[in-house]
Amino acid sequence: MDPVDPIALARLLIDIDSTTGAEGEAGRALAAFLRGRGYSVLEQPVIGDRSNVIAAAGEPALVFSTHIDCVPPFFPSRLEDGVLYGRGACDAKGILAAQVAAAERLRARGETRIGLVFVAGEERGSEGALAANRIASQSRYLINGEPTDNRLGAATRGVLRVRLRTTGVAAHSGYPSLGRSAIEALMDVLVDLRAAPWPDDQVLGRTHYTIGLIAGGVAPNVIPAEATAEILFRTVGGHDAVRRVLGATVAGRAEIHEVLEVPAVQLETRDGFESAVFAYTTDIPLLTNWGTPLLLGPGSIHVAHTDHEHVKVDELVAAVDLYEQLATLLLAELDT
Repeated sequence: MDPVDPIALARLLIDIDSTTGAEGEAGRALAAFLRGRGYSVLEQPVIGDRSNVIAAAGEPALVFSTHIDCVPPFFPSRLEDGVLYGRGACDAKGILAAQVAAAERLRARGETRIGLVFVAGEERGSEGALAANRIASQSRYLINGEPTDNRLGAATRGVLRVRLRTTGVAAHSGYPSLGRSAIEALMDVLVDLRAAPWPDDQVLGRTHYTIGLIAGGVAPNVIPAEATAEILFRTVGGHDAVRRVLGATVAGRAEIHEVLEVPAVQLETRDGFESAVFAYTTDIPLLTNWGTPLLLGPGSIHVAHTDHEHVKVDELVAAVDLYEQLATLLLAELDT
């Protein structure tokens, strides 16, 4: 069995634009690649022209998993001074390639209890993970891949995404007393969020948030009658505490609509592997049918989602070794 070159596979996938919602071509290319290696492959449909790619060569007791989609904007791969650049280089097509290379090493040793679960939609809504979790699986372990600098994740934050909506009264801007600005009302709420007592946790720290989207108004000379803001909270515990603080701070001045909820998680680690806590969220809480989760991957989250996303080639190659070692250890635990 010829080994998989993780750099070549990563570049093959990076060079296909798979911005969330448009993962179809990348999924098909990945499925064809895995079939060519002898895997049984399921292309599980997800909303739109995209699919999860789920593969196995036997009955999986352990699966590697990460996501196919990327954030915008797309830019292709390039190798420069031992660094692989491109959208998805570390989040998460480089990771995916390292996982496939590790799985092929294990298969070359005669291990057939390895599966692959590569999902669409992780960056916005996790539709792929929700679909994959509807599959009945006998897998006992899930090794999820996100940028962890090749350290095991000890804990990750959750997400609570909400949309705030304010309403006002439209009027000619020459006569502001005849209207009421929904944008100004929204701004008042958003300013007050800064001073709110958000929950904290001894391990994960204090809840923080990002105001990611704002919309409102129809023209510069019209008092705006409606405004919205979408806010993403990075949570550290149960979400009811965040809801209470949010509700008290908004105090009826805006409608609150919940968009997405993913809980914070504490994760297993293993001796012999470095570990760390991460402030981001993964699909792990939505893949509960695939076994006890662990988190590991090459690359830094600090360059993910940037215009210079990259991963060091040495780190990507080292991840193949780490994935193989971790999978070997976990499968040995099942044998005892």
